Amino acid sequence: MLTQGAVVLLITDGLERDADDTLAFEMDRLHRSGRRLIWLNPLLRFEGFEARAKGVRTMLPYVDELRPIHNLESMSALVRALSRAPAKDYDPKLWLRHVA
Repeated sequence: MLTQGAVVLLITDGLERDADDTLAFEMDRLHRSGRRLIWLNPLLRFEGFEARAKGVRTMLPYVDELRPIHNLESMSALVRALSRAPAKDYDPKLWLRHVA
């Protein structure tokens, strides 16, 4: 069990095949287990990425930040982000607005 002060890093592309209520339940539990849940998604490196997959859409509401993780520059940005308050540019709810 994590403590309330933990920053949780979740690394996945979000393309889960069985995105059902179990995934939502576990994401909610993970989100409540720490102070900040940051989703690191390697697919964000693609400019055309959209939050269309059911797994991605299921996970987004429980995430505090959604960031790319695919090269040294994205890792460096993550390190800087961990030392300050969450950035509004990485708000996962912005991805939900783009897909109807």
